[in-house]
Amino acid sequence: MGVVVEFLTRENCGLCDTAREVVEDVLADQPETFDVRLSVIDIDSDAQLQAKYDWDVPVVLINGRQHSFHRVDPKRFAQALRAAHERG
Repeated sequence: MGVVVEFLTRENCGLCDTAREVVEDVLADQPETFDVRLSVIDIDSDAQLQAKYDWDVPVVLINGRQHSFHRVDPKRFAQALRAAHERG
């Protein structure tokens, strides 16, 4: 099945730009054997997501569970990816 990472963002969001760089860097450092898919979603294109996460973007979900918001700690994110991969 693999690991699904959803990155919830919006346009003109400086925190989002910074967090996305962290997410992409961590994903690039994962072993090729990891099946990780990144989906970038603009919350302003979905009324439900906007209502739920309006003031919390950026938000990172791993397999549908919220991992972080506003800022992404690279070590913590990498550990969460490994744990999600092991749970498979």
